[in-house]
Amino acid sequence: MSWDSNIRKVTPYIAGEQPRQADIIKLNTNESPYPPSPSVAECIAGIIADDFRLYPDPDCKSLVHALAEYHHVKPEQVFVGVGSDDVLALSYLTYFNSSQPLLFPDVTYSFYEVWADLYRVPYRVIPLDDDFQIVAEDYHTANGGIIIPNPNAPTGVFAELDVLEDIVRRNRDSVVIIDEAYIDYGGTTILPLIDKYDNLLVVRTFSKSRAMAGVRIGYAIGSKRLIKYLSDAKFATNSYTMSNFSLAVGVASLADEADFREKTAQITATRTWFAEELIRLGFSFPKPMGNFVFATHSTVPAADLFITLKKAGIFVRYWNRPRINNHLRITIGTDEEMRTVTEFLKKYLGK
Repeated sequence: MSWDSNIRKVTPYIAGEQPRQADIIKLNTNESPYPPSPSVAECIAGIIADDFRLYPDPDCKSLVHALAEYHHVKPEQVFVGVGSDDVLALSYLTYFNSSQPLLFPDVTYSFYEVWADLYRVPYRVIPLDDDFQIVAEDYHTANGGIIIPNPNAPTGVFAELDVLEDIVRRNRDSVVIIDEAYIDYGGTTILPLIDKYDNLLVVRTFSKSRAMAGVRIGYAIGSKRLIKYLSDAKFATNSYTMSNFSLAVGVASLADEADFREKTAQITATRTWFAEELIRLGFSFPKPMGNFVFATHSTVPAADLFITLKKAGIFVRYWNRPRINNHLRITIGTDEEMRTVTEFLKKYLGK
């Protein structure tokens, strides 16, 4: 028997391509086209290198308290991690230990399936309807947990809160995670319901609307019991998950609400303009509620468009998967970038 017979083998998550060459338009990983708040730059300038020889605060008090104040919750209701992926992976390890299947949509963030395989969590995908909408009744079934992104990725569809509350209410014996990575670009947060339902966990990230994908900050908010169990699992694996640098710049970002609102408003305005241009070019898509558009063309296959755009130095996201293999997810960049993309499509499509 070979030594690798006892290895845990999984099919890993495949992230969006990260090209490093100059003179490209990178619209494939939903990063912000704008820099973080000037407060973050000021914070970085004031960081003393000697601070890095010390371990960071394992309780992440500075960032936890800043997030608690920002969201008007208690510090004991907040957990922070190295990006929302870290928070979600630890959530799988902590909450989903039932023999019943974990439930999540069939068209969704593809990491959900990877974590299920990694941690040996049984799961079942629940089909979205023909409009890529969540059907609450489909989650009225025995399960070991539920995870739903809202707005969804890659579709950009927002599920109304009465639909999600129905799912949370009908599954009080399971942990229900609502992944709100894109909530700052559209829709209403489910956060106010965490005090009504102790089985509800809301996960957020600094990577999108706070323009800090390279720093890796994610967090969860929920009942004190949920957060305690998550913290216990963290301290059973790695006490020092957040660096001194991340804690400092995370606090700085939260302190500049005006810059945050201005940049998210700019991205949503650009999204509205770009969506209108796409419609004129023969594209259709669900109402976009993230910082991207999930588009399909009436005559040109998405795979052909993906290759053509890439050759022109425009990177978008394409999945050759059932139900979505004729769609492209196009991140919203700057106004200039989106005008360039629009003009290229006009020429290519002969419009």
